[in-house]
Amino acid sequence: MKQPVDVALAATVRTLPDSGGWAYEPKFDGHRMVVIRGEDVVLQARSGRNVTGAFPDLVAAARELPAGTVLDGEVVVWTDGRTDFAAVQHRASASATQAAALAVSLPASYAAFDLLEEGGTDLRTRPYELRREQLVALLTPLGPPLQPVPMTTAPATAALWYDTLPATGIEGLVAKRLDQPYRGGTRAWSKLRHSEPRDAVVVGHVGSAARPSALLLVLPGDDDTPVQSSPLAPALRGQAGAALAAGELGELAAEVEQGTTARHAGVTVMRLIRP
Repeated sequence: MKQPVDVALAATVRTLPDSGGWAYEPKFDGHRMVVIRGEDVVLQARSGRNVTGAFPDLVAAARELPAGTVLDGEVVVWTDGRTDFAAVQHRASASATQAAALAVSLPASYAAFDLLEEGGTDLRTRPYELRREQLVALLTPLGPPLQPVPMTTAPATAALWYDTLPATGIEGLVAKRLDQPYRGGTRAWSKLRHSEPRDAVVVGHVGSAARPSALLLVLPGDDDTPVQSSPLAPALRGQAGAALAAGELGELAAEVEQGTTARHAGVTVMRLIRP
């Protein structure tokens, strides 16, 4: 399969489709990752960036996969029974020297939600329902940290998940047609989230300009009243420091989420938007 792999995406919806023929999966609060098992293992971020060196624990687990396997899913870190987004960001931004220690202190899990290739055969044109069956058959014998995400075809169960799973860090649901092929680069799936990203203007910072601990933001429709973000993840601190050093404060924006779940209490910066 040609690398980097172009991943499928989801469009935001306000209600779950329930007209029949749909599958529903929890949307885990982590980092999108493609696992490519060729002669060795390559881990690819959604952007196409190679993040293999940051997750030696997942590399070791993925070596148990047959050659010619490509998985799509989400890497998560569990802390006290819930997913820990800050810990995943810490893992993803780790240097090679830090990665081995973090694999012990913050072990990663991989929630696989699609099988794109098996035994060197490209499965992307096959219906999701068949890909899901093959995914479960492939990963069940291996067990954690590689495991298929839960899935249901019952709208009532999906609604129950949406109401109850946020306590474990699940941020919503993804709905997929059972007869749907895998369409990389398109928003063919549907997602229902408990909070949605917004673009905010960065008007200041808290702490050192070289590595700010938080940002001061103006949210859309808030009458130019600044709010302070939640503490920035380590990788974002470095990126914000570089943007401030480049004199981009008047032009810098951020994609943020605002909500009331544990992760989204206050305003959380997801990524910076540099000019």
